[in-house]
Amino acid sequence: MIEKLACKLGRNDEIPNIELAEYLCQHNDIDGIKEIINGFKGKDKAVANDCIKVLYEIGERNPSLISDYVNDFISSLQSKNNRLVWGSMTALAQIVEYASEPIFEKLSVIIASYEYGSVITIDNSISVFAGLCKANDRYAKTVLPIIIKHLQNCRPKDVPQHAERASVCFNTKNANAFIEVLEKRLPDLASSGQTRINKLLKILHRL
Repeated sequence: MIEKLACKLGRNDEIPNIELAEYLCQHNDIDGIKEIINGFKGKDKAVANDCIKVLYEIGERNPSLISDYVNDFISSLQSKNNRLVWGSMTALAQIVEYASEPIFEKLSVIIASYEYGSVITIDNSISVFAGLCKANDRYAKTVLPIIIKHLQNCRPKDVPQHAERASVCFNTKNANAFIEVLEKRLPDLASSGQTRINKLLKILHRL
């Protein structure tokens, strides 16, 4: 499978990697996915970069196919290669429903990446936090305050997207906390952002 990666084909675009992900999903190719995981963990940077693309493209289509590799993704959050860091957080956001327990066990690693990561890493960490909240009330006691604090302090332009990412964990127990923070942030937002937040507030008020 490695020979089908964009870098091995002399390509600078992602189309071969996406096509490979689609092939692996269509054929439920567990052995092929293991080969991609090994490339992702290897020392060849170009191969690793293409492999993480293949893996999170698989995660977008069938997250259960990569959920067993949760610890590999968590370990890569500490990589010096930023491509692997945000790619791994993207993969974790896709599989959190299937692997919430091992992700919660390594929450400190997730939080460190959230605090020091790139924009894409932060975006996907919010999805990871929300997925943990949705998965288990015990996890929510620890993770929900992180989401609320983030929504209080993040840049105004990030509020709509991050609130939408958090919306998967909206429920009757946390509705008031989200309503309070989102209503306070409304005046900070552009009109398009206010429209998006008002849609979420309507959902929250119905809970």
